[in-house]
Amino acid sequence: MNQKTNFFAVLGLWLLLLTLPFRLTGGEAPAAQEPGVTQEINSIITARLHPYLKQSDFSNRTQDLDTLYKLFEYKLLWLGHNENVKNLTDALDLLKNSANQGLDPEDYDAEKLQNRFKTGPALAPTAYKDLALLDTAVSIAVLRYVHDLHYGRVNPQGINFNLQLREKKLLDLPILIKDSLTLQTISKLDLLAEPKLQQYQKLKSALASYRQNSLQLPQINFSLNGKLRPRQSHPQLAELAKYLVSLGDLPANFAFSETDKKPKITPELAAGIKHFQQRHGMSADGTLGPGTIEALNVPAAKRIEQIELAMERLRWLPEMENVPRSIIVNIPAFQLWAIEDGAPTPNVTNMRVVVGKALKNQTPVLMANMSFIEFAPYWNVPKNILKDEILPKLSRKSGFLASQNMEIVSNFGNSAKPVALNNETIGKLKNGQLRIRQRPGKGNSLGKVKFIFPNKDDVYLHDTPANSLFSRSRRDFSHGCVRVENPKALAEFALRNQGKWNSETIKKAMQNPANRRVDLEQPIPVLFFYTTAFVDQNNELTFYPDIYSHDQVLVQALEKNADLSDQAIFVSTAEKTKAPDVMP
Repeated sequence: MNQKTNFFAVLGLWLLLLTLPFRLTGGEAPAAQEPGVTQEINSIITARLHPYLKQSDFSNRTQDLDTLYKLFEYKLLWLGHNENVKNLTDALDLLKNSANQGLDPEDYDAEKLQNRFKTGPALAPTAYKDLALLDTAVSIAVLRYVHDLHYGRVNPQGINFNLQLREKKLLDLPILIKDSLTLQTISKLDLLAEPKLQQYQKLKSALASYRQNSLQLPQINFSLNGKLRPRQSHPQLAELAKYLVSLGDLPANFAFSETDKKPKITPELAAGIKHFQQRHGMSADGTLGPGTIEALNVPAAKRIEQIELAMERLRWLPEMENVPRSIIVNIPAFQLWAIEDGAPTPNVTNMRVVVGKALKNQTPVLMANMSFIEFAPYWNVPKNILKDEILPKLSRKSGFLASQNMEIVSNFGNSAKPVALNNETIGKLKNGQLRIRQRPGKGNSLGKVKFIFPNKDDVYLHDTPANSLFSRSRRDFSHGCVRVENPKALAEFALRNQGKWNSETIKKAMQNPANRRVDLEQPIPVLFFYTTAFVDQNNELTFYPDIYSHDQVLVQALEKNADLSDQAIFVSTAEKTKAPDVMP
């Protein structure tokens, strides 16, 4: 065969291959991108609607989708080339396994796309529209997944979580996907996009373990009238013991004898019950009462949902990189963690707190920077407390203010001079022209020290004279601010390595009746957070009651039939809400 004949033979074979149909998961594509596919891809992007997806409107993803295809000159990304088979398979697996990240595979059409590529008819290279539709369907699903994994599905400000939105430029989704396509590392895309927060990683592991445990052991349904105390018997105790073993509250080798017809709460079982109670925010007494029974009977699906909601909320937070110290209050846990993150194992100071009353004076979710501490603080009485509590008492007893070490002032500056109590000043109190504050000293509602981090809700951390409340398992008693169990330890944490401040000088400042402000040389990030599932400093998976019904609100937001949200698009409803008065 001469050279000319050989050329035409090769050309004829190439043209023949172009006309053959091919399977999307393993077929060959033309050597060059047909302009018809490019045109169809552009048409789909312009339309912002995709008929193959459950959520056909992808307006929130249009810019990212256009940028992604522009990086590849609007060629097919997932279909048609042998080297694309791995990327496509990995992408479909990634969507199918999104539940491992606490997300819902249905939101990314995981099953629908899997089935389409398994059973779909062969497509010819000239089926430009179908090729473009399938390719962009995968791209939109992957973009949605990576966005939601990194930023979350719900805008926190839209449900009154006063959190600063994450910086969008920190993760360029099109570039991230482009690099993963080029390197054929799509299978690791979730590891690049997921939050790096330790709490998130721990909850992801806990989610996998909890799902596995729930499959191995049926949900317990413990029935009991009254209370069951240590050494008392009950026919379901053997079943309870197996359940606690599966949760890790009892050692794996604990079991009752099969011949024991009347099992009792042994010291070992009581220890397991106490451990369970501690992990669920209850008083750990080893007694099976109504609260413990209720927690034991919560379905595994509900606990899994709590973990998933916690992971969603963590996606809203910044990575907190290079933050040497921080303070976190988990509202439904009634606990505070002061974290020093300079060491390989962070040094954590943990204490109980009292938060705002459920449904009435809720402590807000917020992020702010603690900038100063005030020893022997004044308590500036909020307008609503003045109106609802103090004025009625003052009308019945003229000496009420003096008995509470309170005074009338024209403003809340520490240098404000007190005003005499008379009919005129009472009238001005009623119409808001004057205010009331409580002087520093014994009985002051803020105790001996308060910790200030300016925020629109005007709440803060503070000491309290009502220390008996810290012994209760449920501690929502305040008007909105957060009372801390160990204010001296928190002051030592805040003032560590700052000048002359140490344990002794802080103790003296707290004993001194004179008001004193101390500015922090290095502001400390403060987060008031709300999550009913949490891995504590002992790596224990803990669950707490949804005291403010925030879990219910988030579940409803996630159930809305809309494209999963882009944080940057939403208008903050929190900004439209008037900030409440400062409340202790």
